[in-house]
Amino acid sequence: MRSSSSAAPAYAVVPPRPDCDSFSITDLSTEFAITPRALRFYEDEGLISPERRGLARIYSHRDRARLAWILRGKRVGFSLAEIREMIDLYDIGDGRQVQRTVTVERCRARIEALESQKRDLDAAIAELTEFVALVENVANKED
Repeated sequence: MRSSSSAAPAYAVVPPRPDCDSFSITDLSTEFAITPRALRFYEDEGLISPERRGLARIYSHRDRARLAWILRGKRVGFSLAEIREMIDLYDIGDGRQVQRTVTVERCRARIEALESQKRDLDAAIAELTEFVALVENVANKED
């Protein structure tokens, strides 16, 4: 896949596309800055289900929305299994209540994990900074 550094932030809302009835693999690859191979992978994983017309894949608005959810989830560190669980909850017919609840719970847990990792990184950086200063101080005394 292409670099995610140019991807939209994870919180970006994907604007509706009423100008299109469907999307080609090129349309979605271009819009989301991913490779056609990535789209085929998500299809193989059962995350999106484009219609097939001969050899062509025809993606629906639903596929486009699911793709946006997949990419957003990946950017913030969710596994494909977690993403699948969250997007599949859309179809249970409760007005997306369970999907929202599960998504919020998963996101809060992810935030907690990332904050813990950040504390660990900050501690490691501080320790390395102190060690570099110590080594440089010893080296300066020996010179």
